[in-house]
Amino acid sequence: MKVLSVLFVLFMMAVPVVLPAQSTGEQEAVKQAVLDYVEGVYEISPTRIEKSIHPDLAKRGFFIKKGETVYSPHTMTFPQLVELSKNYNKDGHVPKDAPKDVVVYDISDQTASAKLTAVWGIDYIHLAKYDGKWKIINVLWQTPPKPTK
Repeated sequence: MKVLSVLFVLFMMAVPVVLPAQSTGEQEAVKQAVLDYVEGVYEISPTRIEKSIHPDLAKRGFFIKKGETVYSPHTMTFPQLVELSKNYNKDGHVPKDAPKDVVVYDISDQTASAKLTAVWGIDYIHLAKYDGKWKIINVLWQTPPKPTK
């Protein structure tokens, strides 16, 4: 009997779990919201920020100040992000091939999560659907990780 129990458990572990897949359209809509955010900053386009970010945005992150070795915390609101997008690349310092790699981790019917790798570092992003459109509501970010020794 013990052998049958073990075989049953092994069989169940080998059977793939079938979860309802998100439509390609939802996947693309989440990715597009993240791209509107990063490209809005890169391309000095506050309208793309306003399109992709919810007004209740909470953006929190960590960066290393010039001449220091430890991370400092930083928070940003929706109005501050809109203002930043007007000036961040005004001098053209962001290269044309700057990273904007988006990985969508999970999509439910109302919420989603993604990761963005951008010129400023890594953003972990939470999105929610408002009036049928995906909007970024939370961002946790940090500058590129310190090299390990």
